[in-house]
Amino acid sequence: MGIEFRDVGKTYPDGTVAVTGFSCTVPSHRTLALVGTSGSGKTTLMRMVNRMVEPTTGSVLIDGRDVRELDKVALRRSIGYVPQAGGLLPHRRVVDNVATVPVLTGTPRRAARDAALALLERVGIDPALGRRYPAQLSGGQQQRVAVARALAAEPNILLMDEPFGAVDPIVRRGLQDQLLQLQAELGKTIVLVTHDIDEAFRLGDEVVILRTGGIVAQTGTPKEIVAAPADEFVRDFIGADRAERALRTVDVDGRSVVVDGDGRPVGVLE
Repeated sequence: MGIEFRDVGKTYPDGTVAVTGFSCTVPSHRTLALVGTSGSGKTTLMRMVNRMVEPTTGSVLIDGRDVRELDKVALRRSIGYVPQAGGLLPHRRVVDNVATVPVLTGTPRRAARDAALALLERVGIDPALGRRYPAQLSGGQQQRVAVARALAAEPNILLMDEPFGAVDPIVRRGLQDQLLQLQAELGKTIVLVTHDIDEAFRLGDEVVILRTGGIVAQTGTPKEIVAAPADEFVRDFIGADRAERALRTVDVDGRSVVVDGDGRPVGVLE
């Protein structure tokens, strides 16, 4: 399912402008990364897709149909959602957290639990942990469970709001790897919100960099943005002048070693 933001804007009752005239298309089976600092409107835009936020102007369409024509509850159950810090229900066992939406939509509880255990394994969680409660898992495990829960209803669209921001860098890298693998296998249409430009570049097929107030600074593939930042704001935001962005090769015993601007090794050029 493709998503289209058509000249959407959001102004809150107190006069705060969160988004201004945003237009963008997310093709089916692709990942759009919305990246920006606090107040850039990225989460507001993402929440317009499942009607957690209603636009003041413009419209959001899924496969050409305005989401405002769709029942809110049915829409939200049909879209996978991974909030910040997992958002798991603390009083329910892990397996029942994952099975929540299928049970609500009529899947027999036993079948939903069996499917949930298979999903846990798919996201790298030992199914035996399904008997535990969320607080008995590590932060990284909880995030994997949150991804499994979002996938449980077999949605075509997945919304991810800073999904890996609450874990340490090593765990975060593993979670990113897991998402890339799942996306290669499942081909969801994903809208990812992050404040981390490197995460946006790693996970997004297309990246939208937002200024305060939801104004688009630049849209493009990671390669396009790195190769030609639109202006000084984008250059600063992506760290175009950081040493790790300026790579070159040096010969070491006949092999081409990639080093950054400070001469630190990054990898080997095959």
